[in-house]
Parts: sequence; structure tokens; C-alpha cells
Amino acid sequence: MTPFDSLLTVLLCALAYLIGSVLFALPICKLWHLPDPRAQGSGNPGATNVYRTGGWAPAALTLLLDGFKGWLPVWLAHQADLSILAQAMVALFAVTGHMVPLFYRFQGGKGVATSLGAGLALAPITTLLISLTWLLVMWRWRISALASIVAVLCGPLISALIEPDTMPLFGLLALLIIVRHRNNLIRLAQGRESRF
Repeated sequence: MTPFDSLLTVLLCALAYLIGSVLFALPICKLWHLPDPRAQGSGNPGATNVYRTGGWAPAALTLLLDGFKGWLPVWLAHQADLSILAQAMVALFAVTGHMVPLFYRFQGGKGVATSLGAGLALAPITTLLISLTWLLVMWRWRISALASIVAVLCGPLISALIEPDTMPLFGLLALLIIVRHRNNLIRLAQGRESRF
């Protein structure tokens, strides 16, 4: 990696973290005059809790924008012809920004949508198969947290088979997302997790 590539990677990681720190669920709920999504369900400022109070339109917009903030910096890194490792670092910073956002006292979301966007930019086939896994689990059990947990756990295996250079990234994302879902895991074990 050249000094210029190293500098560009650092700048894109910083940009990714800052963009990731914007929790789009909050302004979207204000725009729709909806309650704070952090006071709903799991307390997560994401599309699922927006859906619980506002329906599909604001939830879909939240999902799109949270995904876009993961996709954009990784796409920029790809366009700059940075290495897969550099692109993966940028992706991790975007997801970390969503999870521990600078603008919201480091209290953020679970990173699923942002991981989806970053994954589509870095490893589209793997990410589409992970998304299909999420849809199948969601269709069968109607529990968003369960679908997310199963999908991210399948991520490293799918990437190892399809796009092996990205397996470490999907492994780290799985670890981060599982940790963020620890309360959901407890509720799942107790049979108290909300269904759609």
C-alpha cells in the first residue's frame, strides 16, 4: 500500500464513521411525527422499530438510508482502487459509526442495515445470499432479531465459499452484530421476543 493509499484509507475510514454516526431513524420519525424509535420494542433506532410505529414507508426509507451510509464509503474505496483489506476497514468504520455514533453519545443501533449496504459494495453475491437467508428465516418465524442473528452467523460461511477474501470482514461483522443482539438473544431464549 502506497503512502497515498494509506492516507486515503484513513480519510475514508473517518468519513465512514461520521456518516455511520447519522442515525436516520431519528430524523425520519420526526418527519413522520412518530415517537422516538428508541422507546419502542428493543430500543434500537432502526427500521424494525420505525415499522412498529409508522408502517412500511418510513421503515423502508430508514433501511435505505442506513444501508446507503454503509455502501457509499465502501464504494468510494472501491472506486479509488484500494485493496480489499482497506475496503473492509472502511466498511467496519461505517458499521461502528452506526453502533457507537459520535452524534448520539455513542448510543446507536445494531448495524444490520449498514452492514447490508457495506456488504453490497464489497461482496454483493455474498451479501445477497445473506439477505436471502434473512428473508427465509423472517418468512418462517416472523422474528426480525432471529432472522438477523441467523443471517449474520451464516455470513462467514457463505463468504468463505463465494468471496473468500471478505470472510474476515463478515466474521467481524457477525461478532459485532451478535453482541449488539445480546438482549434479543435473552428474550428469544425466554420466548418473549416480538413477532411481526
